[in-house]
Amino acid sequence: MAAPIDVDYLVIGAGAMGMAFVDTMLTDSNKTFAIVDRDTKPGGHWPHAYPFVRLHQPAAYYGVNSTPLGSSAIDRDGWNKGLYTLASGNEVSSYFERIMQDKFLPSGRVQYFPEHEYLGDREFRSNKNTKLYRASHVCCIVDATYSWTEIPSARPPPYHVEDGIDVVAPNDLPNKFHSSRFANFTVVGAGKTGIDSVLWLLGNNVETERITWIMPRDPYFLDREAFQPGPKFVASKQARTEGLGKAVMGSKTMEDFVKRQFDSGHVLQFDEDAAPTTFHCSTVSKLELEALRKVSDIVRKGRIVQVTEKEVSLQKGSHKPKPNNLYVDCTANAIAKMPLVPVFQEGKITLQPVRTCQQTFSAAFIAHVETTYESRALKNQLCGPVPMPDVPADFPLAILLTNLNTVRWYQHPKTYQWIRDSRLNMYGDFLPAPPEDPERHASFAAGLAAPTEQLSAKLLELVLDSPNKHIAQKILSENQNADSRL
Repeated sequence: MAAPIDVDYLVIGAGAMGMAFVDTMLTDSNKTFAIVDRDTKPGGHWPHAYPFVRLHQPAAYYGVNSTPLGSSAIDRDGWNKGLYTLASGNEVSSYFERIMQDKFLPSGRVQYFPEHEYLGDREFRSNKNTKLYRASHVCCIVDATYSWTEIPSARPPPYHVEDGIDVVAPNDLPNKFHSSRFANFTVVGAGKTGIDSVLWLLGNNVETERITWIMPRDPYFLDREAFQPGPKFVASKQARTEGLGKAVMGSKTMEDFVKRQFDSGHVLQFDEDAAPTTFHCSTVSKLELEALRKVSDIVRKGRIVQVTEKEVSLQKGSHKPKPNNLYVDCTANAIAKMPLVPVFQEGKITLQPVRTCQQTFSAAFIAHVETTYESRALKNQLCGPVPMPDVPADFPLAILLTNLNTVRWYQHPKTYQWIRDSRLNMYGDFLPAPPEDPERHASFAAGLAAPTEQLSAKLLELVLDSPNKHIAQKILSENQNADSRL
């Protein structure tokens, strides 16, 4: 028989989004929680990450809203020189452990069930002794696993590997690196993990001619400098925002928009002669990009199908590998691109991004909305899901959906104050103080929203002329009956 658990919220997943949601709920309400997670520690993928991983966005905008992550130090040397120090994987993992042990559990309002499996229908079971638990039928389910993260070490390579060929996840790269068996290295995948692995090899003095980079799709990146916190970087953030606006307003087609982004320097590409075909919100510094460009043995023939001693078979051809080669598999998807569903449903909250590429801000914001408003329709209006981009054409759509959400946030005084105060909001520096007279807030919000609405109207035109046309048409249909100024 299942042991009863009496809580207000049953949270499935103790990853970054689940932790950010519970943190804000603890701060802004008196509710109780049970957190169920199959891992031994909180933090989602972070405890399993490769040893040289670092948070590629500023730590000031990551984690939970109540507690800062990282330091305020500026790197004085290296590829991140002049920018805020990047938090290490161990630092992020330890941070979430401290949040659980020092804040959540001492509150007396959180029960934590590590190494437990959620079975559905409010039931979960211990992976140690199979003890069964059931939460009250009136509690709300919070799915913090919907935007899940895949890591290379958690699954075999998604291609056939002949016996005797050495393929490792990045977690094993430092151990294998010192073996005299390997004279050459092939990095498979061009996402953040692939970038990190190439930079790790270069940082450990591996000559570029010993590195092969299999790049199924060329990525484009965001310039990390444009997202730095603090007064020193306000001008560069403002310039990026203005540059993005000019690129949008001056564009006639989606291709024109992407080209203008590159020309302005607000997005970066690995090779100017190879058009980028993927975008996953990764940031790089200009010095990192300069180092990456020194690798000349780039294989652009699609994804790997099979690896043998003499040949790498790919979707669009083959490649002859160098001898004594170690393959580093970096092909896992960072964050799954799942179908969008309403965040708020009967008895359930599904955590999803509500701002482009900002998962922990989004989870904390959803918690703010949950504690502030009663109407489910209003909650969903404020928390329109924003899909993770995969290809360049997805970026304008993500900006559009973020803008539509933002305009709605401005209209509600409590929500405007929350996003202005939130440490996770990288654009909080730009938001002016609201009027003291509540009667003036509507006109204040309208003035603040006007440029965003103008930008959104143009973005909608661009998205209508893209593979995401069906989503844009749905937006138009919904806005015919909604309070929108588009």
